Amino acid sequence: MNRIKAAFAQLRSQGRTGIAAFLTVGYPDRGSTMPLLRAMVEGGLDFIELGVPFSDPLADGATIQKAGHKALENDITLRDCLDVCSEARDQFPLIPILFMGYYNPVLSYGIEKFATDAERAGLDGLIVVDLPPEEAGPLQKVCGPRGIDLVFLLAPTSTDERIRRVCEASSRLIYCVSLTGVTGARREVDSGLPEFLARVRSRTDLPLLVGFGISTRAHVEAVAPYAESVVVGSALIDLIEDAPLSQRVERVKGFVQELSGKSEL
Repeated sequence: MNRIKAAFAQLRSQGRTGIAAFLTVGYPDRGSTMPLLRAMVEGGLDFIELGVPFSDPLADGATIQKAGHKALENDITLRDCLDVCSEARDQFPLIPILFMGYYNPVLSYGIEKFATDAERAGLDGLIVVDLPPEEAGPLQKVCGPRGIDLVFLLAPTSTDERIRRVCEASSRLIYCVSLTGVTGARREVDSGLPEFLARVRSRTDLPLLVGFGISTRAHVEAVAPYAESVVVGSALIDLIEDAPLSQRVERVKGFVQELSGKSEL
């Protein structure tokens, strides 16, 4: 079974909300990515979301931009991201792995070559922030047959027609942006989120992944009645930035445990 489909089936059977954890590849340095991923897995994440650094990340807030800039200073390329994906796939054979980034690096790499190498690396999904369904045909054509799902984004400002179009173009899940704005941890979940998710749910049975601004267990619980999973990114990057080097891995593990509710068991 497709790993994304299997993960959501398991979440349904266990009656819980999934946790996707975002990490920019090569941040804060090349050697940190795999130890931090292992800490997140040990903490109980359900999906790995690897950030592909890009020089013009328009949808990212200051925290993710800073992480991406640092990764680029560390000379991280899309090829490096694929290598990390391959290593993570070997270590975590059942956990879905998704890339999140922008279209330019994929175009520069070559979409056919990317799809071939991504399949070999064990990539499950691709979130291309600046690629709408209308322009995704060439990439979808090469990724789909290789079992790599394109994941499209919807926002609270999306019209009913846009929601319909994205739902029709999606195959495994839909990424729902929780607020109007860029990535970054917030104090509270936007009050309009339930209504927005209800609009999306009325047009699809696909699992919904909610991101942008999710940073606490309370946020996860607030989203749980309306969506199958959340993704946490900026809060994790902030934690990595602030933690002493000797405590970084353990703090990341503890934070993911808290998000998943496993620290309460």
